[in-house]
Amino acid sequence: MADTTASKQLSSISGGNIITDMKNLCSILKTRRTVTFAYGFMFAFVAFTIFLAFSPSPNSSSPWFTNIFSTSTSTASSDSHRSQFSSIFSYFVPNNTSAATSQEQGRDFSSMPSQNTTRSNTTLSPNSRTEVKDPISVKNLTQSTVLQPNRTSNSSVVIIEPAFANNQTQTAVNSDKGQVLKPNQTTVANPSTIQVAANQSENTPTKSGSLVKEGSGNQDKGDAGKTVSSNFTATLEKKQSNATKQSNETNSGKEVKRGLDNRVHNLANCDFFDGEWVKDDSYPLYKPGSCSLIDEQFNCIINGRPDKDYQKYKWKPKGCTLPRLNPRHMLDMLRGKRLVFVGDSLNRNMWESLVCILKGSVKDQSKVFEVNGRHHFRGEASYSFLFKDYNCTIDFFVSPFLVQEWEMPEKDGSMRETLRLDLVGRSSSQYKSADIIVFNTGHWWTHDKTSKGKDYYQEGSHVYNELNVLEAFRKALTTWARWVDANVDPMKSLVFFRGYSASHFSGGQWNSGGQCDSEAEPIKNVTYLRQYPPKMLVLEKVLRNMKTHVTYLNVTQMTDYRKDGHPSVYRKQNLSPEERKSPLHFQDCSHWCLPGVPDAWNEILYANLLVNEKQKQQAQKRHR
Repeated sequence: MADTTASKQLSSISGGNIITDMKNLCSILKTRRTVTFAYGFMFAFVAFTIFLAFSPSPNSSSPWFTNIFSTSTSTASSDSHRSQFSSIFSYFVPNNTSAATSQEQGRDFSSMPSQNTTRSNTTLSPNSRTEVKDPISVKNLTQSTVLQPNRTSNSSVVIIEPAFANNQTQTAVNSDKGQVLKPNQTTVANPSTIQVAANQSENTPTKSGSLVKEGSGNQDKGDAGKTVSSNFTATLEKKQSNATKQSNETNSGKEVKRGLDNRVHNLANCDFFDGEWVKDDSYPLYKPGSCSLIDEQFNCIINGRPDKDYQKYKWKPKGCTLPRLNPRHMLDMLRGKRLVFVGDSLNRNMWESLVCILKGSVKDQSKVFEVNGRHHFRGEASYSFLFKDYNCTIDFFVSPFLVQEWEMPEKDGSMRETLRLDLVGRSSSQYKSADIIVFNTGHWWTHDKTSKGKDYYQEGSHVYNELNVLEAFRKALTTWARWVDANVDPMKSLVFFRGYSASHFSGGQWNSGGQCDSEAEPIKNVTYLRQYPPKMLVLEKVLRNMKTHVTYLNVTQMTDYRKDGHPSVYRKQNLSPEERKSPLHFQDCSHWCLPGVPDAWNEILYANLLVNEKQKQQAQKRHR
């Protein structure tokens, strides 16, 4: 009773039950402590999260996440080491990929430390960007990529960041639309199907399409970087080398062209026919016996001529250096054109020489042929060699007088051979439009009928009982000149006239035992040269009176030196019984062995073409 009374008194004194009050107090304290602890924990949580977010671990293999704001694609093996804290964070912020994407668009990866990344082994250059895709998988990305200004394509891999929600793998989505890239973004060309899942540990495809294991780590990245750097350096060096080479070639080409221009300028003011023959071991222009097109009459080596020094001479004008004939260059100048020789067998000599020179420079010999399939070049009225790769032809028309050989009926019904001085050659209509025409005549005017001039020359229906050969020659050339002025277009065609080629019969003429077989060297003393032929003086006068410009190839003196260059007894392989008995009575001291003197005529023709081409270029510049 006393105790109960005391308790009640104490309770009444304190205003309530002390024990109850103590329990209530403890409950209050407990709640505040819990709240305080909870707030403290949350503060620590936020602080620690911010700390880790902006201070990622330098160890790529750390169990903690590397950088929660990183939008680079981690490899499958690094995904397996992600911290559960990252998953917790993704729980609180389930749409973190959208935020990452927003962050990504303004982030420059060039400023990020290279050791902090665990992306696939792709070297990122400054201003490069990666593309973040959500959801995490891409299948059949086959649509074309739409590029906006300042964007590049086919240069980098599409980097895909796997997004995790509640530790579940999201399903892949087919991309059926073209990708629109943001400024300065890059994309992959023809991307293959890629599927990325949580906790995946497969190999990651690299830019080249090969597989590189993540375990190779930074070493592989370093090797890849070295490879890229090495390839870039090698490519740069190669480009620089090519640029240097091209520059050298250009400079060399300019120097060669400049040198050629200077030589051509000198050629334009040079008398090609005032000079001398000099020994030159680099000649002839083609190997003796190599050209099957040479007529037997001119093929002295095949016919058994033992000496060969006559092939080793070059014509050297006094006022300039005659350029060596460059066959490929000449073919280039003749591309798409037609060059025609018209005249007697001496022009056939020159024609065969040029065909052999040019044909030897063509790689595919089957693309050079006589258009009618002929292999012998005597007896027909004309021949034509086609250089197929250059679409050009080099022709020869037989016209020994340049005017027509004719037949006049007699009273008794017989026919008299005459020469129509008033009619140009029958084939003239076939070559009047040629680009280059080289005429000649001369030797046939020394034959019996022409030199005597009795009952041979005809104009209209009138046959002269007797006519001086020089007058007949003038009449014939005047007929030719009028035809050229009326039919040949000087704006399109170049016209040349090659002069008389000297003969060297000793002890008689071509049909009276004349010989030259003992000659092995050229004439060296000018006093031994013959007088300039009067017929060539007639020719020069006719040329001066023409409207059409005709270039006169005055080869008379230069050929007069070369008494050693004729076929003589080496004009055929098989001699007849009569020729065997008296070989010295059947010699050719008019035509020339090939290779030989006519090659020099063609070098002069080549030099003239160079001068003409240069003058055309200068005229075009003046008219611009």
